[in-house]
Amino acid sequence: MAFNSAPEERSAWIMLVLAAVGYPVYLALLLGGLEGRPLTEAEFAWPMLWTIGGSILASFVLHALFRVFTDLDNNTRDERDRQISRWADHTGQAFVVAGALAGLVLAMLRLDVFWIANAIYLGFFLSAVLGSIAKIIAYRRGFSATW
Repeated sequence: MAFNSAPEERSAWIMLVLAAVGYPVYLALLLGGLEGRPLTEAEFAWPMLWTIGGSILASFVLHALFRVFTDLDNNTRDERDRQISRWADHTGQAFVVAGALAGLVLAMLRLDVFWIANAIYLGFFLSAVLGSIAKIIAYRRGFSATW
């Protein structure tokens, strides 16, 4: 990731790294707290809230640091940046929808709230990863508005 890259690309890298770190941390906290109990009895809410909150806080800090330490002339968005952002967001949102639908189906099947929450959280994680990768590829390999 270059410091002179577009702000949207830097943001995508931040999102990708935080997702790639945050979700495994959540899983480690979740599985580490089992102590021989079944998975559905694991305390998942607090580890999930802490990893989500930590990712949001880290995102604010990293975005602020990049904003301070990069060239301000390079921090403007043009039409291409907006098109790439829109396309990547639409690409990533497919997993938000899939996670929400999975949660809905699990609720209709009256499965444990553990599975519902984790299906939705997995959808958010996959959305962040896929959307970020799509954005990075569009910046690195080129983007056509016809995509």
